[in-house]
Amino acid sequence: MVNQSTSEELVSINPATGQEVRRIATTSINELNDVVERATHAFRHSGWKDLLPHRRAAVLRAIATGLDAEKEHLATLQMCDNGKPLSECRGMVEYAVGAFNYYASVCETLQTDVTPPRGDYVSFTVLEPFGVVAAITPWNSPIMNDATKVAPALAAGNAVILKPSEDSPLLSPELARIARTAGLPENMLQVVQGRGAEIGSALVAHAGVDMISFTGGTDTGRAIARVAGDRLVPVALELGGKSPHIVFADADREHAVAAVAAGIFGSSGQSCVAGSRLFIEEHVYDVVLNQVVERAKRIVVAAPDEVGVEVGPLASFHHRDRVQAFVERARAEGGRILCGGHAPRGGPYDKGAYYMPTVVEGLHPESQTCQEEAFGPVLVAIPFRGEADLIAKANGTAFGLACGIWTESFKRAWRIGRALDAGSVWVNTYKQSVTTTPFGGFKNSGLGREKGIEGLRLYCQVKSMFFGLHDSPLPIAK
Repeated sequence: MVNQSTSEELVSINPATGQEVRRIATTSINELNDVVERATHAFRHSGWKDLLPHRRAAVLRAIATGLDAEKEHLATLQMCDNGKPLSECRGMVEYAVGAFNYYASVCETLQTDVTPPRGDYVSFTVLEPFGVVAAITPWNSPIMNDATKVAPALAAGNAVILKPSEDSPLLSPELARIARTAGLPENMLQVVQGRGAEIGSALVAHAGVDMISFTGGTDTGRAIARVAGDRLVPVALELGGKSPHIVFADADREHAVAAVAAGIFGSSGQSCVAGSRLFIEEHVYDVVLNQVVERAKRIVVAAPDEVGVEVGPLASFHHRDRVQAFVERARAEGGRILCGGHAPRGGPYDKGAYYMPTVVEGLHPESQTCQEEAFGPVLVAIPFRGEADLIAKANGTAFGLACGIWTESFKRAWRIGRALDAGSVWVNTYKQSVTTTPFGGFKNSGLGREKGIEGLRLYCQVKSMFFGLHDSPLPIAK
């Protein structure tokens, strides 16, 4: 169910053309109270949480089928909503389909523990849903992020209130509609719309919300964690990154250069795991960096539905302004712009929120540019001398989401991979993320793990049960 008010509207602007796509009514605070009340009632009385796991799984698979049937519509809508290339949007709908199918399988096969007894009893664990889950998703990959939270939360038996970003409001209502058509009970998945500082804050603070799952910026994550701490409700946070992408001298250079470019310029750099800090072993630094720059210069920046497009516009005009300010600060800190560093001009570029792939060098690893997340197509190159120097520099930020390592030495890859503060380590590949494998960060990059079996357990609370086998009454004291 989509819950909206007529008092204020969000406007979805196509970042490739600057044209309005659709207006979405926002949810008022009074309406939010009704949403939470309906979610609570649905959780308690719809029967969803009490369905046998294979029955819940059947509905999740029906949702997957519904998403797949509307793949082209959903992909086109996301392309218009946030500017990603159409091929990438199709892939994200396919990911959402896979997420619902995967958690259907986990739902009906997940086992709990029979624990070793230390007395005359049988003991075991069961998993219980929290109740009403607030799922707050960002604007960069709407349908994928929605599915990552909604599929396991529903599989666990929870009711979900989904709050998408105000900058990409169009996909979440589609998911809710498809879920209801697939047989999900009324009000088990509802969507609220509005600005994070208003309706998002009210949702997080609402006494009827039993668990919070948020993906987005670290500062907002901290604020949510403070509220969750005061309320003593569990919270999962998938936050920012400043991921190191490392190239040793013995790396397969062709593959490494291609992966570096894909890791930062894919999705226009609007990815939490973007490899935004490039570390190159000192004695091959110039050669590798020149190859990366040449690849960046050849990237096809075009409209997201154009044949051959590699990079589309940024998701919004105000975000492009933010990325431009980030690059200007890099210049002020002494950075040398080797390519890009500006918005393209002429023709369709003048109407859209485009920004050229940018490579910067000459900055100190502790500069703001090297420490803070740009969330755009901006790569900072840094040389390193030896493993100890690399580890100190690569770990020298507040983030710890992901890293990439290119080397032909298994032992070196193992040493570096274990030494780096990162929730995901990619060796001789990059940006591999699948529903079946846990994902999350160290340090300021978040709390908890989404995806994989842990992704379903995230939305459960463990209950221990004891069945007594005593032959005589229990004594007062043992």
